[in-house]
Amino acid sequence: MSRVRLNQEYRNKIANRMRIHLEQENTQEKEKFFQERESFLAKQNATWDLAKECVSRQYPKDDVKMAHYLQDKYPNVNTIAKDSCFHFGYMKKKDATDEDEKYETKHFDFRLNGDIDGVDKQDDIDSYRPDSKDFAYAYFRDELKAKENCNPDINIEMEGKPSNPHQTKFQDANARALGFSSGNSNLISHAKEWDNNYELDLIGREYCRDRQIPVSKAEFQTFVIWQQAKGQMIMAHYKWIKSVLDQMKEIKMGLKGYRYLDEAIELSTELGLNLNDAEIIRTNSTGLVIYNPKNLADRIKGMKNKNISREQKILARQLYDQQQAK
Repeated sequence: MSRVRLNQEYRNKIANRMRIHLEQENTQEKEKFFQERESFLAKQNATWDLAKECVSRQYPKDDVKMAHYLQDKYPNVNTIAKDSCFHFGYMKKKDATDEDEKYETKHFDFRLNGDIDGVDKQDDIDSYRPDSKDFAYAYFRDELKAKENCNPDINIEMEGKPSNPHQTKFQDANARALGFSSGNSNLISHAKEWDNNYELDLIGREYCRDRQIPVSKAEFQTFVIWQQAKGQMIMAHYKWIKSVLDQMKEIKMGLKGYRYLDEAIELSTELGLNLNDAEIIRTNSTGLVIYNPKNLADRIKGMKNKNISREQKILARQLYDQQQAK
């Protein structure tokens, strides 16, 4: 029976199936992201409870009630506003580098597209610069994946590349699905539901920078840790998808070098995905180095689960020494 030659259509079909398979695998990178995401809401709610406590000290309930009364009574009084972001601060004691005490303050935003922190500055991810919307992409990744024309991984896939229409198309679709496209004054969907859970009545002008709310140093650090947790979840999402993309780069290179469909089928089998030529055909160049499918599969597998314990390293070295001795 003659061997079926690979063409670009078959390569694309196999690559698409491999991307789905890699995302479904249980890896350390994926597990880390899931842990960060599943534990975040509890951190958000606990920190919000602390924020309400701090705000109520600055603006007692009776004062807020009186301000509401005056605002309802007099048309020219406009002193109450709902807000989800605050400037918390405390008086930082001087240390060896400071001559005087200084007021340490920071902006904390509890909205879905609020400020982030805790993003790693590592050499290997120097080109990735996430913003606040990447938190929503990560947290609601499953919901976005289920919607047509949305892609929660688009900013990771476009890492290091200039902005382009392909990226903008998915960003716009994500914004519509999340509810960001109508602006903060007219939120819908996930953004509206999220933001409505984190609102307080505050006395003062509309802008939160006009309201400096004093807190203790310990309370301030709690807010910082919560804000950093947002960035840490974004980076867990990044590292998982980046691992998948790195593997896909090797897979596509291998597929481009293969001439026959059975070579691609062997590669997918070695990577744990069972395909057959009839399935690829039914669902309707040479010049590069042709990788041995098993060797390429081993190389791709080595791109994930990189957290190796000291004991595992020692065992691997012992096995290597034994093989060398033989």
